[in-house]
Amino acid sequence: MNEAFRDGVDTGRFDLPLPGSGRTAERLLRLAELGRQDVVLARLGEGHADALAILAELDGPSDVAGRRGAWGVWAATPTSVTASAKGDGWRLTGDRPWCSGAGVCDRALVTAATPDGIQLFAVNLDQAGVDALDGTWPAVGMAASDSRTVRFADVTATPVGGPGAYTDRPGFWHGGVGVAACWYGGAVGVADTLHRAARARTLDQHALAHLGAVDAVLAAARATLTAAAARIDADPTGDAGRLAHQVRAAVEQAATTVIDRVGRALGAGPLCRDAQHARRVADLTVYLRQSHAEADLAGLGALVAGQEDPQW
Repeated sequence: MNEAFRDGVDTGRFDLPLPGSGRTAERLLRLAELGRQDVVLARLGEGHADALAILAELDGPSDVAGRRGAWGVWAATPTSVTASAKGDGWRLTGDRPWCSGAGVCDRALVTAATPDGIQLFAVNLDQAGVDALDGTWPAVGMAASDSRTVRFADVTATPVGGPGAYTDRPGFWHGGVGVAACWYGGAVGVADTLHRAARARTLDQHALAHLGAVDAVLAAARATLTAAAARIDADPTGDAGRLAHQVRAAVEQAATTVIDRVGRALGAGPLCRDAQHARRVADLTVYLRQSHAEADLAGLGALVAGQEDPQW
């Protein structure tokens, strides 16, 4: 996986149109294609593409934004990393969990607590004091994403935007829609196994019903992503919080349905004898939990409750 990710970075495969550029649908489609090919590659590629978008949106320092190499976005909350100003620079200290690509990324955008609030920093990972901790990612699903805890011990960092800027920008929500596009692609990859079975042999009526249901939910998820891309392009600086919550909930539900129905249609066989399918199901199951489930739905409900006309 490291080689595939590196190749994608070097060839520009992850250099996608920016959200709100008028080509957001292309961005989401390319993320979906990555997810269909390999869920872990999509996770790493999406992080790199998101980092480039963040640097562009927050006017990252030229000495940072102009550098090439593999990027990650390590912004898990609540933050466990602190930043302190020392002399003419900043230093980061603390342990950050869930760092996808811990052993392959060259640089990362890392959130840290400052006296004025949470702020984003660019960190060169090839320096003393940066340590990806062994034994902190014993995962089965998404194992190849190498999402270990990374320890920062008084390492140099460059601010990217001011306190609160990372989450206050519309692009924060656009990035969440991009993750949903990867989920959708992963679900299509799972559905491919059922479609191949239908082409190879005659399925019974129950399996055909599952195939029909899979086709319907994937069509709805794709339409949701397409509509979201159009809305982002039409109003790239607008509040996209509700839109991102809607898209992520709809795509998560579709992906969960696909995993369930493909399993019910084909039984245990593909999960036990088809290594690629079994790995894809395990990877996607873990990746979907990047959603906060009912907590996200409650957040969406609060947004809807606060509007006079939800425009359903």
